[in-house]
Amino acid sequence: MKPYRGNDGDSGVDAYECGPGWIEVRFRRGGTYRYDARHPGSEHVLEMQRLAEAGDGLNTYINQFVRDDFAARQSLDP
Repeated sequence: MKPYRGNDGDSGVDAYECGPGWIEVRFRRGGTYRYDARHPGSEHVLEMQRLAEAGDGLNTYINQFVRDDFAARQSLDP
């Protein structure tokens, strides 16, 4: 996974990984979540990928628009 820059330094996102039609996001407080074309949909995934690469706004976007609409919870991180 690539470390998430988080321009403001206090993002809840720790790291991410992208592929065609999906993104996985690891949060600082635990858990890695996969978002894809099914959940929450391609448009959201594309925007999340854009924000991840920009290093700004990903956590806010997830909280505002997708929240619990994820495809899978990959792990329970300590």
